[in-house]
Amino acid sequence: MSPIEERISYKFRNSLLLAEALTHPSLGHETQRYHFDNQRLEFLGDAVLQLVISEHLFRRFGSEAEGQLTKLRSRLVSRETLKMHAAALDLGRYLLMGRGEEASGGRERTSTLADAFEALIGAIYLDGGLDTAREFILAQARADLAQLAEEPIEINPKGHLQELLQSISPRSPVYELISQSGPEHEKRFVVQAVWEGIVLGWGGGRSKKQAETAAALEAMKLKRWEQEE
Repeated sequence: MSPIEERISYKFRNSLLLAEALTHPSLGHETQRYHFDNQRLEFLGDAVLQLVISEHLFRRFGSEAEGQLTKLRSRLVSRETLKMHAAALDLGRYLLMGRGEEASGGRERTSTLADAFEALIGAIYLDGGLDTAREFILAQARADLAQLAEEPIEINPKGHLQELLQSISPRSPVYELISQSGPEHEKRFVVQAVWEGIVLGWGGGRSKKQAETAAALEAMKLKRWEQEE
């Protein structure tokens, strides 16, 4: 197995599909010669991802309405979430791309990594079928799916906190980055929510956005602004 196959725990029968999934369009543009790229597989992978996540949420949250299921799905398939999955697999290291794209930070770009992750899903689907693709997707999303059970699904924590505080003062809470640690593909961010000089709560996550959401949730639980009145 190649290093990337070991990372994803899947051995391709058709290795050309894997090569195609890892080829950025910039390679062909730069060489001015025809070269396959991952855009078609990305198109297919996006559809497979949407189906698998939709089916999983439909079965797991049997009492939720369509609107709530749509909100949950959007969290699980956002570009930022897909980038984190790609980074966890260190996909950026294995991408084939033009020198110009690489020099401009292409291996870390959100759109590039998210596209590559979707293309990889498309390749796995074509090579191993829907059940194999489903197993891969749900394995990568395991932590995010577990988090859904812990967080309120009917609200936007940051938006809700801002509404609560702006009913008291026109100032909005700010989110300050306290620390970031770990290698590029396993970053961990810690953020604190601050308002009117009061530290309302802390939160951690695999992205700044995730950490800010966790900080907002803790702030609403602690309600420290009430203690200052």
